[in-house]
Amino acid sequence: MISQATNSVEDITDRRIPVTVLTGFLGAGKTTLLNAVLSESSTGKIAVIVNEFGEAGLDHDLIESVEDEIVLMQSGCLCCSIRGDLSGTIADLIERRDDGVLRFERIVIETTGLADPGPILQTLLVDPELARATRMDGLVTVVDAANGPATLDAQFEAVSQVAMADLILLSKTDLVPPAAADALALRLSGLNPTAQIERPVGGRFKLNKLWGLSGLRKDISPKDAIAWTTPALPPEFDPLGNLSGLSGPKASPMAMPPHDKRISSASIVLDAPLKDAAFDLWLDSLIALKGPDILRVKGIVFLNGIETPFVFHGVQHIFDPPVPMKNWEGDDRRSRIVVIARDLGRPELQRSLDMLRAHQPDSTTKDKVFLTHD
Repeated sequence: MISQATNSVEDITDRRIPVTVLTGFLGAGKTTLLNAVLSESSTGKIAVIVNEFGEAGLDHDLIESVEDEIVLMQSGCLCCSIRGDLSGTIADLIERRDDGVLRFERIVIETTGLADPGPILQTLLVDPELARATRMDGLVTVVDAANGPATLDAQFEAVSQVAMADLILLSKTDLVPPAAADALALRLSGLNPTAQIERPVGGRFKLNKLWGLSGLRKDISPKDAIAWTTPALPPEFDPLGNLSGLSGPKASPMAMPPHDKRISSASIVLDAPLKDAAFDLWLDSLIALKGPDILRVKGIVFLNGIETPFVFHGVQHIFDPPVPMKNWEGDDRRSRIVVIARDLGRPELQRSLDMLRAHQPDSTTKDKVFLTHD
């Protein structure tokens, strides 16, 4: 897949409109965050797409005018309802922007509390017009610190929203003891080891942290790309206690909630560049066997004979075009791959990653694998 796309990626400035998906279960605080975004002029002009104005709870003090189902905010941002399907709504906004009727620099899509964000991410890729005009900039999930644990226990959609996120905002932490917030943050990192977790309480959160979350950016720095594909291990994790590379952090003394058990994640670091055929075979096999259950696959990959690494990302069986990192510097040529899946157990993940390890010199001692939720 990557090897076949190397000649189709042009080295030009990406002028596509960045799209951020904002999700989170009912009452988590998405509307509060939206009002903050729409009131802050320093974030630039943004078009926010919500399901219904009546349900959005927009702060009317921020509204300047309403016309043709589009609300103009005092900050210069826009807010509109989904009319028909999401593709049609985005296409209409872009057409008005191209005609000079509307002005905005990015799009934020708020999902319903019960929504699985996967279909939205796929829509941006499978619709030819949207794929040419927009790019996925990040998936932000808001989790209520007070009600989040019970919601995760009861609603698998909430678990999926966490597992697919680039950034998790832990809201309402001022309503719970610090130990409870810490325990929830640890649980969230177990569901999604590579996601950033922020606690936006008391004005300490800067809204610019919502942007530029995806590693599929031509201007991304090597440091940020590595962070995007590297699990943030809990503080008590001892790397010297995992010399085999096949065990995760110590299990919590509490029983793992049933929904959490359905989510598995694995990451692998390969020291030597991969053969393009080996990488394509691994990815094709993984998608063919468990495509619907693959919540996210992402990574930085070095291929034999190509000096530039590629960043790739996919949801289920739909993948973004790989992006070459032409600003990569230094001698580090390690590939880093992360898989987050539903109902895919450790043995299956291990066998999948072994396909890649088999093509590495001295793989039994060099390569590192980290798996969670055995």
